[in-house]
Formats: sequence, structure tokens, C-alpha cells
Amino acid sequence: MKYCRFVSAEGPRYGIIENMSGVDQITHIAPGNEIPDFLGAQKVAPIPVASAKLLAPVDPAKIVCVGRNYRDHVKELGNDEPAEPVIFLKPQTSLIGPGDKIVRPQRLSQRVDYEAELTIVIGKRCRNLGENEDVKPYILGYTCSNDVTTRDLQRKDGQWTRAKSFDTFCPVGPIVTDEIDPWAGVRVESYVNGVVKQSESTTAFIFPVDVIVRFCAAVMTLLPGDLILTGTPAGIGSVVAGDEVAITIQGIGSLKNPVVDSD
Repeated sequence: MKYCRFVSAEGPRYGIIENMSGVDQITHIAPGNEIPDFLGAQKVAPIPVASAKLLAPVDPAKIVCVGRNYRDHVKELGNDEPAEPVIFLKPQTSLIGPGDKIVRPQRLSQRVDYEAELTIVIGKRCRNLGENEDVKPYILGYTCSNDVTTRDLQRKDGQWTRAKSFDTFCPVGPIVTDEIDPWAGVRVESYVNGVVKQSESTTAFIFPVDVIVRFCAAVMTLLPGDLILTGTPAGIGSVVAGDEVAITIQGIGSLKNPVVDSD
């Protein structure tokens, strides 16, 4: 199944996406604006996804991120490969959707980087999973995200909270799907102004999705709608005002956001 969250006449709603004659269309709408129960979704006249105003596909209680999960990215930053997942949090106020502006805090930082990441969307309350327990029943699906980072502040602070927490620093979308298999491999890419910057398969993860979910659930209760960003490949770099960043993941689509400077 594929779904999106979009602006309707009744406000934000979740919609099921189906491909009709080669065009992705919203065909059913879930009631309310909570994490959707699609069993109660109502059929509607098809709405082309391309013409809908898409929002971030969830409204998460928390955004959990995994750092240093691709070996080549670990090497490009001169770090040691971690023995277990390295996690941190981004605030909910950093969340934006497709087409929204990434705002560079130019008075505080001289280098803002893109980071393409496959993102897990939690669909079911999850805490203290067994070592061999299947994580798939707890996953609603997957989406694209951009873990925007002020690289100079990250190096200055020696920890990551300030560098990754500015408003607009977590673009997410455009849709969520459960029709991909990160264990088998999906390609994660970033583009700046149409030029590819990052391109790697999730088979290159140091810690696969099941390890990540169990590790996070051992620390905190994961709630429906929570996001887990799974790390970025090698090839990070900076953006400036006027750039457009696209995060493209095989089987999901492309998350595009323009970059502007703060006032």
C-alpha cells in the first residue's frame, strides 16, 4: 500500500494512492488527521497526486535518527565505525513536507549540508522487542527524508543537537509505502539542482532495519507515526540559497525542497 498526507477541503487528511492508467491517484481518504486506520477509508473521486498539496506524511511524536550507518560515509568524515547504532533526536519543529523551504541560519552557520536517508514510519506501539522478534508488524512503511545539518556547528559543538535541530531541517515525504524491501536493497540518492550527489543501496547499511528498530525500542517506546531516519550514504555536501535538493529513493519517489537564507 502507498499513502500520502495532503491538504483537503476539510483540512489535512491521509489518502490511499493507487496507480490508475499510469497515473498515481488518491482514491480513498481516511477519516480524521490521526495515524490512519485505512479500514475505515472512504472512496473518493480520484485526485491526481501530482496536483495535490502534499504535507509531511506523518505528524510524529518524535524523530529518531541513526548516524554513521554507511561505511563510506563514516570514512569521509574521518570517524570510526560504530559497534552499535548511534542515535540522536531531531525536534518535531524541524519537520517540513515536500516543496517546503529549507531555511539556512546564515547568521549562525556557514555550511549547511544535505543528507539523503531512508526513513522508517512506525505503525504500532513498540517497546523492548525480543532478540528474534519480527519488526515488520511494527512498521507502517518507508519514506524519504533529508537530515539537514549545519556541519560547522556539528564540528564546533562535538555533539549533534544544535547542528541538526533548526526549524525546517527535517524534510520528509512525499509518500509512505510498504511495497519496498530495505533488506533486499533500495537505492538512496540525493540531487542538488539535478546533479546526483549521493547514490547507495540500503544493502550497504552497517545496521539493517531490524537491528535499528530493536535498538531504538530498547531505549524508548516507539509510537505510531514516529520516524526513524536510518543514516546517510557518502557524498554529503553543502547547499546555498537558490539550490533545490531532491532526495530520491527507489520505489518511493522524490522529495524536493528549495533552499533559502533566513532573514
